[in-house]
Amino acid sequence: MSPTALLAELETACPMRAGTNKDAVDDVPAAVVARPGTTEQTSELLRRVHRLGGSAVATGHRSKLTWGRPPARVDVLIETGDMNRLVEHQPGDLIATAEAGLSLTELNQRLHDSGQELVIDDPVGDATIGGMLATGLCGARRLWVGAPRDLLLGLTFVRADGTIAHSGGKVVKNVAGYDLGKLLTGSYGTLGLITQATFRLHPVPAASQWTTTTIPGSALPQTLSMLLHTQLAPRAIELDADQTDQIRCAVLFGGTHQGVAARVCALTTMLSDQGLDAVALIDSADSSWLNRLPGEPGDVLFKLTTRLSGIPDLIPECTRRRVRIRGSAGVGVFTAAMSADADAPGTVATLRRLCTELGGSLVVLDAPAQVKNDTDVWGDDAVPGLEVMRRVKNEFDPAGVLSPGRFVGGI
Repeated sequence: MSPTALLAELETACPMRAGTNKDAVDDVPAAVVARPGTTEQTSELLRRVHRLGGSAVATGHRSKLTWGRPPARVDVLIETGDMNRLVEHQPGDLIATAEAGLSLTELNQRLHDSGQELVIDDPVGDATIGGMLATGLCGARRLWVGAPRDLLLGLTFVRADGTIAHSGGKVVKNVAGYDLGKLLTGSYGTLGLITQATFRLHPVPAASQWTTTTIPGSALPQTLSMLLHTQLAPRAIELDADQTDQIRCAVLFGGTHQGVAARVCALTTMLSDQGLDAVALIDSADSSWLNRLPGEPGDVLFKLTTRLSGIPDLIPECTRRRVRIRGSAGVGVFTAAMSADADAPGTVATLRRLCTELGGSLVVLDAPAQVKNDTDVWGDDAVPGLEVMRRVKNEFDPAGVLSPGRFVGGI
């Protein structure tokens, strides 16, 4: 169907326009760009797309639109930015429900006066709730509260055929459909289009303090062991390494003013005993790397995981290969970036083998189209349960309407 004919069939479902070159997803053109404002409009839109045998890719603020594999086709690019309400906030229960197009930053601004927050850091800078859940995005404080899926209590989403579905609920102990929300988290929009989410909140701490140090490569195993086994209860342990032998480390404490000050003092003493200097950050350019993805536009960006004991092996291998690596030493989840040159596919393959040996994995998040074409983005051969994933996709979206081809195994 031509873009003009498709637009004519869909235009009464919600606001939309014809796609342009700027709307392409990994060089795959979008015929139509739709902007529903409610769950019901999204339902009607997908019902029509499904009936026409079309395809749809969802996005919030386009900060992660090119993550994953290029889609097989994009008949409709669905922008969720107009679904940006804080639907409900129950301060007494530490629960909030928000629409998928609301950004994490805006959500926490709206919660600020209550002294509560959604403890999910945004390393992209403009991530929406829907995009964060669809990609499983999380930042430094994952060590403290877990990943987004661990804070998720309930979801409203629209299935590929337009059916509105719900999972979980609005109370912490509700288990109705609980795992369904976790299933959609990190599925890159291939199982359903999330329109609302309910989360467990946390009180904003009275005090919060980052403390940084620089660790020589030779001292990394000993220092990491000390940080991982400390009784100081850090809320984040972040590392940042480039092509040098010097690794930046930042540790976050939160709580009462007195408690944070005492723990910062104790950490400073522990680091000093190892011959390392500690600096407490307040507002410094030295902290600009925290909760930010590494690399520059046009680089190859990828996610690496490893068991904690593998971190001292993974980081030097990355730096030897001119890869900047950054992330949580507390949970063994990192992002890394390198130049998109001819060596990039080989470097990805080598580091993926190492991650597998270390009990983890490597997934290419973003890269120029040519690098993606020459690279196994998801590492399909090493993905356990791939056939189970295919069966789940077939149950949720047998017609392949939602984000076709973007996920692991071409799902």
